Amino acid sequence: MILTIVLLLVALAIYIFQHPRYGKQPSGERLALMQKSPQFKNGKFENITFTPELAEGYSFSKVLYEFLFKKVDRKIPTDNIPSIKTNLHEIPINQDVLVWFGHSSYYIQLEGKRFLIDPVFSGNASPIYGTTKAFKGTDIYTASDFPEIDYLLITHDHYDHLDYKTIMELKPKIKQIICALGVGSHFEFWGFAKHIIIEKDWHEKIKLDENLTLYTTPSRHFSGRSIKRCNTLWTSFVLEANDFKMYLGGDSGYDTHYAEIGNKFGPFDIALLDNGQYNPAWKYIHNLPEDVIKAMKDIKAKRVFPVHSSKFPLALHPWDEPLIKVTQLNAASENPIPLVTPKIGELVELRNEKQEFQQWWKGVR
Repeated sequence: MILTIVLLLVALAIYIFQHPRYGKQPSGERLALMQKSPQFKNGKFENITFTPELAEGYSFSKVLYEFLFKKVDRKIPTDNIPSIKTNLHEIPINQDVLVWFGHSSYYIQLEGKRFLIDPVFSGNASPIYGTTKAFKGTDIYTASDFPEIDYLLITHDHYDHLDYKTIMELKPKIKQIICALGVGSHFEFWGFAKHIIIEKDWHEKIKLDENLTLYTTPSRHFSGRSIKRCNTLWTSFVLEANDFKMYLGGDSGYDTHYAEIGNKFGPFDIALLDNGQYNPAWKYIHNLPEDVIKAMKDIKAKRVFPVHSSKFPLALHPWDEPLIKVTQLNAASENPIPLVTPKIGELVELRNEKQEFQQWWKGVR
């Protein structure tokens, strides 16, 4: 009987993971290119600094038990998350703006080009639909709300950053894809033309046009859409105009790369930094709020947008804790840096350093 159950579970897993949303592991020429990367060692990609899967003093059994059974007050809000439905089609193309969609999905207009970063609009951040649902009020945008996208940027291939359903709905509008080594395998498997996929290692430069340059820079994280981890690369980006510079941090734990990027490219007019869905057990792959304060100084940011929060319950903390803590720690720090904290859908004026934002999470249960 036990053997029969095990075989049935294996068969079910094989069936489930045949769905195209799980993507495709890199092979052939793409794998050969990956293997030449300085980041590819011992059959997988590695971080700059040794990065254990769990911090010292934690075990997988303890973390799994707490995730399944630990009660966390207000992990999921009972109220709707407040949001604004901005008409993206009507924003003049010469207006330099950012619109956030919760978690780490956002839209940028800069120097006449449209960028979409890590879009997830399916209401789910899990390989199995319906198991990690978006908070009420956060999924107010769909593919039809977007104009054509000049550049789709993907920081890494985890499900809360690369969503198959969203990508397929946006497919007719995507002109070019820029991602890290190996991630293009998923897009090619999903029917995107090979010539529109740009895959890069860290420390590479992409001249988009005479006014815009994109650089791929390190982050401290991991990747993988199945049991196998780190079989594609993760990245952050530096987006540079002639007189304006942004840091798009992706997911990352704190490490030396922040200071290195700050010294090489800073100061930044605005930096988007991972702040949310953290846990001391995985502090090496996601910033804790105190790490964000260190990172924003290292990166030499004039303004900081803390992201990776307010949409999905991926960690064991109250849903609004990331914003509360980073706001308090920043205010108490020496030389606080202005925080960009818009509601979902609120228009952020990229070149307006004096734009103010409400602490919209206050009073939301």
